[in-house]
Amino acid sequence: MRGRINAGLITGGVLVGLVVLLALLSFVWTPHDPVLVDAAGKLRDPGGGYLLGADKFGRDTFSQLMVGARTTLYVGVVAVGIAAVIGTPLGVIAGMTSGSGRLGWLSELIMRVNDLVFAFPALLLAIMLGAVYGAGTLTAMIAIGVATVPAFARVSRAATMQVMVTDYILAARAAGRRRTAVALRHVLPNISSVLIVQASVSFAIAILAEAALSFLGFGTRPPIPSWGRMLQESQELLFSTPRLALWPGMAIALAVLGFNLLGDGLRDYLDPKLRKIGER
Repeated sequence: MRGRINAGLITGGVLVGLVVLLALLSFVWTPHDPVLVDAAGKLRDPGGGYLLGADKFGRDTFSQLMVGARTTLYVGVVAVGIAAVIGTPLGVIAGMTSGSGRLGWLSELIMRVNDLVFAFPALLLAIMLGAVYGAGTLTAMIAIGVATVPAFARVSRAATMQVMVTDYILAARAAGRRRTAVALRHVLPNISSVLIVQASVSFAIAILAEAALSFLGFGTRPPIPSWGRMLQESQELLFSTPRLALWPGMAIALAVLGFNLLGDGLRDYLDPKLRKIGER
């Protein structure tokens, strides 16, 4: 039984949809070339074909926001994909072997290594990888993805342990099904809703991490537009031209808010028990 579609889910879906729409639209159309430097039009005020004005290099702010949305979603999708592909199987294995006399050590090993990785934030991992391989979008994606693996491992392990005590799992094991078949046919389908919610929340974290890395120079490199680097480039003009920081800051805030609301809404929709508790 599913819960009702709530306001948070709708609001989050609309905000995320707007970001996705901007990103997709940027592939076929932008008001101006987002990387074209126009010294004569630097700090141009909004109007005259420049919806949000131009930055200190004369580049159209709205066009940069559109392409920046594409960069943000690209990094988020790949980073969350890396985390899900690595973290989910580890969590399922840890959950299925937890409490097992013969393989109980495997669960403990996975979770202790998971705790070790959890101690390294994405920013620190990006700095380490950047020092070795050079800063860039690929470095940011790998760093954010690896730093998010522990979250998926923990969530999938907890959900797997709940599924493993159900009657249909006991029946499958009594019928002699292999652990791999039990995991693929019974465990994964029943923890998929939890993983969807975790992916949505992790996407919001990835957006913040990518913006922070780009702001510090460890993320997307110029001339590819990035919301974080737009903030970095506008900091010296924060008091004279605050709109240069306002627009990318609002874009990051709304995107993070949208994915967080979407995650909370999906959690309530996919687990009506939580929704009922919240209504008490």
